[in-house]
Amino acid sequence: MGTTVAKPGKVCGSIQAPASKSALQRAIACAILARGISHIEASPVCSDARAAIIIAKELGAKVKEEKGILEIKGSPLFHKDAKGKLATTSQKVCYPGLKNNGFQPCLPLVLPCGESGLCMRMFSPIVALLDREVELRGEASLSSRPMNMVEDSLKSLGISCISRGGVQPIRIQGPLHPLKSRIDALGSSQFITGLLMALPLLDGDSELIVDNLVSSGYLDLTIEICAEFGVEIKRNANGAGFWIPGNQVYKATDLIIEGDWSAGAFLAVGAAIAGSEEGLEIHGLHQDSTQPDRAIVDVLTEAGAQVQFKGSDCIVRASALAPFDFDATNCPDLFPPLVAMAAAIQGRSCIRGTKRLLSKESNRSVALCKTFRKLGVDVTLQNDAMYIVGGSIHGATVESYGDHRIAMAASIAALVASGEVSIEGAECVSKSWPGFFDDLSSIVVS
Repeated sequence: MGTTVAKPGKVCGSIQAPASKSALQRAIACAILARGISHIEASPVCSDARAAIIIAKELGAKVKEEKGILEIKGSPLFHKDAKGKLATTSQKVCYPGLKNNGFQPCLPLVLPCGESGLCMRMFSPIVALLDREVELRGEASLSSRPMNMVEDSLKSLGISCISRGGVQPIRIQGPLHPLKSRIDALGSSQFITGLLMALPLLDGDSELIVDNLVSSGYLDLTIEICAEFGVEIKRNANGAGFWIPGNQVYKATDLIIEGDWSAGAFLAVGAAIAGSEEGLEIHGLHQDSTQPDRAIVDVLTEAGAQVQFKGSDCIVRASALAPFDFDATNCPDLFPPLVAMAAAIQGRSCIRGTKRLLSKESNRSVALCKTFRKLGVDVTLQNDAMYIVGGSIHGATVESYGDHRIAMAASIAALVASGEVSIEGAECVSKSWPGFFDDLSSIVVS
């Protein structure tokens, strides 16, 4: 486990935001389902996206990677035959994941999801399209993240699904059929994303009503990316109902993945608390993005930072910042950069929605409290909210807790700390942003 030292400094210049992890994983899934060869431009390819690439290969897609472009030839498993049917075991398909075992229907096709919760939840309904037993496995932090929603939802749709007491591995036996159902999202939109991707391939129309939906913007992102591949999904006015025409075909396409607002939020906060008069220009952050974490702009503006857009660039300038009150229930990945920002602001800020943090790569609300208390910041949890009394950040040694966003938050806080911040286990940032520390150092002047 490595240790990275983050130092105080001023932020200035320009930087490219990394490709959206959420958009890239969705695009890879669509490319697997598509006929033909898709080209997806994205850089860097983080470890969560690499988990999706491994799954693509295990499902029979052909993947090449060169100079920031993924070339993906869709899997024949999801192509319909002359009778309009998907590949089944009765057609004696040799599943790539079985490798040298050939056709052995008694063996499950095993898909390794790494540490990606999105991969496990999104691909679960997709593989339910197949008349074939499939097992999804995770590692490290994903081993203990709850998957009850996947199991309960698939069972409610008539699909055989068995987990290990609500956690991975998950074993699924399709096939999925067109449906008219009401489903409880149970605190995650990721399973719904996979279901919306799967249903267009079925031989009939489907209707879906989702209760207790959170992070609704990610479903808009899903619909947007599916549309890039020629697939139509309709959402009703209240946002909870979906109509999905059947007998659709995913068509290969060329796609440039936009910048990641979840990652870009750390850069924006860094510029707001430690920026120069010229500001920081962040390339690739679209003003009209459907990514929920674009909401960082609203919080920055409320706190008094100067934010403007020029094309696909976001420019953030520092100014006197005031405490803020923000509900992050629908964008929980903003908690870490917002805590770093609140820690730098004199006064008491409040971030609501801590219940969404229980099952991230860490128990993120507890990890944030421990980390920032070590940095001398008063952080408390009360009901569903986190209260931060900021204004003074000390140097210290902190843990990442294996959570990429905790490591990033500590490095941003270090910009305005009284001393260096040593971050143990900082290599976990590769989950969403390989090269984060190098990129950050390129815009920091000591």
